[in-house]
Amino acid sequence: MGYTELSKKSGRSVLDLATEATRTAAADAGLPLSEVDGVVSFSVLNDSVSSEAVATALALPGLRYVMDFQQGGQSPCFMVQQAAMAVAQGYAENVLVFRALNGRSGVRVGSTSFAGGGGQFRYPIGYSAYLMYIAMWARRFMHETGTTTEDLAAVAIAQREYAMRNERAIVRKPLDLESYLDSPMVADPFRAADCTSEVDGACAVLVTSAERARDLRHPPALIASAAYRAGAKPGLDIGDQLLYEDYTHNFTSLLRDELFGRAGITPSDVDFAEIYDCFTSTVLFGLEGLGLCGRGEAGGFVRSGATAREGRLPVNTNGGLLAEGYLHGMNTVAEAVLQVQGRGGDRQVPRHEVGVVTSGALVDGSALVLTTDR
Repeated sequence: MGYTELSKKSGRSVLDLATEATRTAAADAGLPLSEVDGVVSFSVLNDSVSSEAVATALALPGLRYVMDFQQGGQSPCFMVQQAAMAVAQGYAENVLVFRALNGRSGVRVGSTSFAGGGGQFRYPIGYSAYLMYIAMWARRFMHETGTTTEDLAAVAIAQREYAMRNERAIVRKPLDLESYLDSPMVADPFRAADCTSEVDGACAVLVTSAERARDLRHPPALIASAAYRAGAKPGLDIGDQLLYEDYTHNFTSLLRDELFGRAGITPSDVDFAEIYDCFTSTVLFGLEGLGLCGRGEAGGFVRSGATAREGRLPVNTNGGLLAEGYLHGMNTVAEAVLQVQGRGGDRQVPRHEVGVVTSGALVDGSALVLTTDR
């Protein structure tokens, strides 16, 4: 895997960021760039650069597989899945998957207007920002399950503890319940501490065959399973909420059985979880949707110490998107790779044979099960 520095103003082009992250990922694996024959990425509102441009900047001798996906946080696990399928079918041998953007100093997805079928109805009433759409889901989820403000706070507090041990994290200031409650309300029920930290930066992972990986620099993180699911009526509008009938379940509940079944495991076999967290509520959705805890139990599950390093299920061990930075979940995948490989440093979880990763917040999204080479 490879990262750039995460910052609020990089002063660099997105192509430069993407090139650094992908070059670093190949070097981290010990793979010569001359052997890379695939590049995959995604973007929102054209906030990135094409995979072909990155291949040119890396001076790759040629490409056999390339993909540029126009979708947001649903994409990282799905892009890794696409790369793995290409390798498994012989369409490529070594594929770099990256996300790069100036998400703080450039196009800021969190405050950008999006075209959509419901725009003519949303914007005149002030229902205009992405956090408002997630907030609507969060409030309904809280109403139906009994989730409380303290439950949301528990997610932010637990992940901040990990971020304090993560040198890449953009937010490393200690957080407790009092300081959480003191943070300004942004869109009910979200306070500032519930919201992701937009950053400039890039992250990449290398996908190759298990056989080739075993000859490279680090123990491989094997893709035991991957899945993508979309509920009914996705994609017509940015929030996907205008036509969706159930604001209390997201895509994780739709793909759970397929994801774990294909890997031949159950939720109880998971050692750690890296769950997409553009906002604190999506962690609670993911814990329940994946069956890692029962319906209405996610808040208590987190508060019980489930995300402490010595606890029963570490979650978002890099501090998550909330604190490490919003690379639309590509860094969520990279953190899972590090944990499986035993390279988590001071935040390394003791048991790391099986990890689950998710990408997405609402109707559609994707997930991976990564394992050690066992």
